[in-house]
Amino acid sequence: MTQHTPATPPAGSFADPRETWNARFAKPGLHYGAEPNAFLVRESVRFAPSSRILSAADGEGRNSIWLAEQGHAVTAFDLSPVAVEKARRWAQERGVSVDFHVASVDEWDWAPDRFDAAAAIFVQFAEPALRARLFAGMWRTLKPGGLLCVQGYALKQLDYGTGGPGRADHLYTPELLRTLLPEADWLLLQEHEATLKEGVGHVGRSALIDAVARKR
Repeated sequence: MTQHTPATPPAGSFADPRETWNARFAKPGLHYGAEPNAFLVRESVRFAPSSRILSAADGEGRNSIWLAEQGHAVTAFDLSPVAVEKARRWAQERGVSVDFHVASVDEWDWAPDRFDAAAAIFVQFAEPALRARLFAGMWRTLKPGGLLCVQGYALKQLDYGTGGPGRADHLYTPELLRTLLPEADWLLLQEHEATLKEGVGHVGRSALIDAVARKR
């Protein structure tokens, strides 16, 4: 039998992403804190009441649970079963319902025209080909007129080192987002800097991109 040596994963990615995130989320507390992402809170005023919303790579549930508390019908998935189990317990404690799933980007069913909005908050450990599939899937699953909210690290984040993958091709630029979503109407697309305090995962001065795209 011929033996094949597994390919070495690119720098900035993980040999076993599910187990890497399981180990990270298995630690006590909430890795990215208990508060929802401030950008998502601010931009959620664009969502119609009782919207159907998808939270991709949702982690321990800080964003999906908050959206559900605002009266939206929220579906969320994450690669890590440890994170999803924590999110389920946390949602139960807070008395809200979220449709949680354990799935990777490639395992998720990107059914077309399903959601009024989708959120991808700091989804930046996906290598470029996987990232392209993620954005294509999120766009496909939005209804016409649906909104995609994205926040992530900009290239200058390499100078700060306060979070993120530490690899340029995993970071965002406005040009990259326009390429990933060529049919979008851009309601917001801006680079800026801010001081983050999101658990232990995002702490300190950071270079960010905020984006809200509307599907025609």
